[in-house]
Amino acid sequence: MRVAVLSDIHSNLEALTAVLAHADAGGIVNAVWTAGDIVGYGPQPSEVLALLDGRNAVSVAGNHDLAACGLSDTDNFNYLAARAVAWTSTAISSDERALLAALPQVRIEHGVTLVHGSLREPDREYLFEPEDTRAHFALQTTQLSIVGHTHVQCWFEETAPGAIRMGLAMDGETLDLGNNRLILNPGSVGQPRDGDKRAGYAIYDSEAATFTWYRVPYDIASVQEKMSAVDLPVELIDRLARGR
Repeated sequence: MRVAVLSDIHSNLEALTAVLAHADAGGIVNAVWTAGDIVGYGPQPSEVLALLDGRNAVSVAGNHDLAACGLSDTDNFNYLAARAVAWTSTAISSDERALLAALPQVRIEHGVTLVHGSLREPDREYLFEPEDTRAHFALQTTQLSIVGHTHVQCWFEETAPGAIRMGLAMDGETLDLGNNRLILNPGSVGQPRDGDKRAGYAIYDSEAATFTWYRVPYDIASVQEKMSAVDLPVELIDRLARGR
């Protein structure tokens, strides 16, 4: 099975379209999985939700998804994120809010755990460093888990109980999955924050037991124009071109 693994799309239709086209060009895509934050920040939440629905995407809820549909507040959001969520909540339909509200925060798909932040705090915790992952691994019942939230392409491997190593992934890098437990982050489709402005995603090949990260260019200027047209914060508009 060849799976396109996405996270943190953030209502960026151009970036989503670009990564799906890239994935399709590489071979048959049997499934699309998303690790949360489908909406928020960007200008086209409805179009992104429709495209994912058309691909029968399997998704979990992120913190922006939960806030946009009214299931959580924005008390822990910064000002810019809160403004974007407030706009998103008015831009989506009642049916789209219900779709987001129905998303689980954790799910296991074909033996792989999907969660946005961590298994300890699915909608809040960021897994940045090896020490951050120990509580997550203690709750992980599958060999592989896929997370998002940090907007950074990386992986964590449990080499022995309590012993964890990590790596930052580069474009085109393939990780052989082996037998150790792993946490895999495909990075952000719609708002990368590692200094690379290109959309990030990954391909999971269950038969080859590999996970490959990719970066894909897309029309950032078009997204910025659409964000400006709906009066989203200029700071969010500008950061797309910096990958920050």
